Amino acid sequence: MHHDISLLTNITVAIVTAFAGGFIARRVGLPTIVGYLIAGMAIGPFTPGFVGDIVDISQLAEIGVIFLMFGVGLHFSLKDLWAVRSVAVPGAVLQMLIATLLGFLLTRLWGWSVGAGLILGFSLSIASTVVLLRGLMDNGLLNTNAGRVAVGWLVLEDLATVGILVLLPVLFAPATENPWMGAGLAIFKVALFVGFMLIIGTRVLRWILDSIIHSRSRELFILAAVAAALGTAFASALLFGVSLALGAFLAGVVLGESEASHQIGNDVLPFRETFAVIFFVSVGMLVNPVYLWENAGQVLALMALIVIGKAIFTQFLGFVLPASGRTMLVVSAGLSQIGEFSFIVGQSGVYLGVLSQDQYSLILAGALLSIMVNPLMFRGIPHAERWLRRFPWLWSRLDRHPPLSHDLALPQADHVVVVGYGRVGQHIVTVLEQLNIPRLVVEIDARRAAEFVAQGVPTLYGDAANSEVLLYAGLPQAQALVVTLPDETATEVVVAAAQSLAPNLPVIARASTTSGVGRITKLGADAVIHPELEGGLEIVRHTLLTLGFPATQVQSYTDAVRHDQYDTTVTTRLEHQLLVQLMQTARGMQIAWRTLPETSPLIGRSLAEVNLRACTGASIIAIIRDQQMLANPKSSTIFRTNDMIGLIGDGHDVAAAEQMITDA
Repeated sequence: MHHDISLLTNITVAIVTAFAGGFIARRVGLPTIVGYLIAGMAIGPFTPGFVGDIVDISQLAEIGVIFLMFGVGLHFSLKDLWAVRSVAVPGAVLQMLIATLLGFLLTRLWGWSVGAGLILGFSLSIASTVVLLRGLMDNGLLNTNAGRVAVGWLVLEDLATVGILVLLPVLFAPATENPWMGAGLAIFKVALFVGFMLIIGTRVLRWILDSIIHSRSRELFILAAVAAALGTAFASALLFGVSLALGAFLAGVVLGESEASHQIGNDVLPFRETFAVIFFVSVGMLVNPVYLWENAGQVLALMALIVIGKAIFTQFLGFVLPASGRTMLVVSAGLSQIGEFSFIVGQSGVYLGVLSQDQYSLILAGALLSIMVNPLMFRGIPHAERWLRRFPWLWSRLDRHPPLSHDLALPQADHVVVVGYGRVGQHIVTVLEQLNIPRLVVEIDARRAAEFVAQGVPTLYGDAANSEVLLYAGLPQAQALVVTLPDETATEVVVAAAQSLAPNLPVIARASTTSGVGRITKLGADAVIHPELEGGLEIVRHTLLTLGFPATQVQSYTDAVRHDQYDTTVTTRLEHQLLVQLMQTARGMQIAWRTLPETSPLIGRSLAEVNLRACTGASIIAIIRDQQMLANPKSSTIFRTNDMIGLIGDGHDVAAAEQMITDA
C-alpha cells in the first residue's frame, strides 16, 4: 500500500535545513533566526533544488504563531510593566506612531497603495521579542534597569500587535461593508472573548491543571498545557471570530498567573521552539532573492530606516521621556530591528490582498538584515555613549533623569558563580551568604531572577547553556563555578563553556545519570555530584559510623568512591586499601567537639594540670579559640571560657571527658 508522506517530507526537510542554517549562523556569531530564514529561502520556490510545499508548511507555521503568542502571554507581567510605565507606555506609543508614519511616507515615494504603506509601517513599528531578549541576555543587560524598560516597552508593542491583528480585517474590509459597523462588531467580539477568558476560562483552565497536577501524570500535564494553547486559539477563532494569536495570548495570560506557570513554560518550550522554527522557515520560503536584487535600493533604504532611523528617533525620545541616557541607548539598540510579529502582520496583509508577495519579500529582507546587524548595535552602545558625552549640551538633555531603579552591583572578583537557583542552588547561595562569600546567580527564569534581585541576590538573567551570559559572570576572576541545572545536556554545555573561558576555574556540577558523571568530568568539572547516588553513599557512611568505624577513615572511603565516579564495585586499588584499613581499625573511636562553659573546672588550668587523658582515657587533639585552631596544643596551654575542645577516644572515654569538663 502506498502512503502519502508529502507532509512528513516537508517537515523533515524544513527541520533539517533549519538545523543546518541555525548551526552555521551561530558558528559565525549571528542569531539562529537568520539561519532559519535563509534555510526557508533555500527550500522555497524561488531557488533551485528541492521546493517545499508552502501550503503544508504554512499550516504548521500557524501552530508556531500560536505557541509564540502563548509564550508572550505566559510571561506577560502587568506588575513588571507597571514598574516601568512612565517610560515604556508613552515611549512605545510614540515610537510605534513615528515608525508607522516614516514607513508609510517611504512607501509613498515608491508609489505603493495606502493600504500597503500602512501594513509596512505597522510591520516596521514592531521589534522582535526573540531578538531583543537574546540581545539583552547575551550582553548581560536583561535584569538591569535599562533591560527592564526595554522588555516593558516590547510588551506594549506585543499588546499593540494583538490589536493590529484584530483591526486589520476591519480596516481593509470590502468596500461593500460598513467599516464602522465592522469595527464595532470586531471590538464587541474581542471584548466578549476577553471577558469570557478572564471570568470563565480562568476557572476552567486552572481547574483542569489542578486536577492533572494531583493525578501526578507528567505526560497528561504536558498534554494539557499544549491543549490549552491550541484549543483556546482554535476556539477563539471558531466561536468568537477573533484571531488565533489573540486566543493563544489570552490562554497564556490566564495560565501565567497560576502557580504552575513556570512548569508550563518549561513543558511547552520544546513545542514552541520547534514550531517557531518552522514558522521562520515558512517566512523565508516567501522571499524572492531575484526581486530583492533587482530592488536593492529599496532594500537598503528600508534597512537604514529600521536600523538607523528607529535607533535615532527612539534615542531622541529621551528628550521627552523620564529615562536616563544609558537606558535610552539600550532601548534604541534593542528595538532597531523587526522580526516575527512583523512577519505575522505582513502575512495578514498578503492574506487580505493588501500587500503583494514581492512587497512582503521586501519586509522580510529588512527583517533579515536588521537582525544580522543587531548584535553590532549592542556592541556599539559604549561607543555611542562616549560620542554623545563629547557634546555636554546634548548629553545633559538626554540624561536629565536618573534610572527608575538602581541596578544591583555584580561581584567582580573572588565570587562563586551558581548556575541554576532551584532548591540545591538556593541552599548553596544561602550558605555562601552566611559565610560572607560573594556570589552571583545565573538564572533562566525571568520571574525567579526578578525575585532574587528584589531579595538582594546579585543575578544575571539568561540561559547559560544557550547565550553569551557567562561572559559577564566574571569566571576568570571567580573562586568557583557551581552548576545545579537538572538538565544534564545543559550542564555539559555550561561546563565546556566555562573551561573555555576560565580553564583553571574549579567547577562543581550536578549530573542526573551515571554516564553523565563521566562525560561532565571529561569536560573539565573538578567534582560531579549525582544526587541519587550521593544519597546511597550517605547511607553507607552513616551505616559505617553506626557500626563504630572512625569518621575520618569512613570519609576517606566515601571520597574515594566519589573520585571513582560513584563506582561501588570496589575496583580501584585505593578503595581496596581503605577498606582494609577500616577492617584493621579499632571500632568505636569517636571525635567530638565540646565548648567550655564558664563554670567548667578546667578554666584557668593548663593541659598538664588537668591531665585529661590519664583521668578519662580521651585525648585533646585541638582547641578552637577566637576562630583560630590550635592543633596538638602544648601541655602549658591554659584553658579559657568558650574554648572549643576536640576530643578523641572510644564512646566511654569521650563521655567521661565530657563529664569532667562540665562538672562544676
